[in-house]
Amino acid sequence: MKREWNWPIWVGFVVVLAGLFSYGFFTRFPITRDFPWANLLLFGIGTALLIVGLFRAFGRPQVYRGKVFGSILTAIALFLFFFLVTKFFTSCARFRSPLTRHALAKGRRTSILLDQNEQPVGLGDLLSGSRGTVLIFYRGFW
Repeated sequence: MKREWNWPIWVGFVVVLAGLFSYGFFTRFPITRDFPWANLLLFGIGTALLIVGLFRAFGRPQVYRGKVFGSILTAIALFLFFFLVTKFFTSCARFRSPLTRHALAKGRRTSILLDQNEQPVGLGDLLSGSRGTVLIFYRGFW
């Protein structure tokens, strides 16, 4: 008896590859640039097809082929998924942080800073009538 071609494994792997290589295409659009939901959706569909193919291959090996290739392609697909997720989430803060217009340069001394409403405030104004001032510098952005 000739075994049938297990198409969900191969189609699932192609969809996973499309999810990986379409990342550069989807960064052109603002709705998919901030969070790669389209790529994650493609990865999810591809992984679901790979799992269906593996269940077919291991559940009825006399009918469907793909136990070895299905396992290898699923492992590669999971590796590519974790590669994309770590690439995106480790680099997203670097690309999303806005340029600060009023940032202090390294080594620059100043006595005027901007408050939360971007109004200039001098250190002398803060110290007049009080005993001390606390300056808080936030490293990130809101």
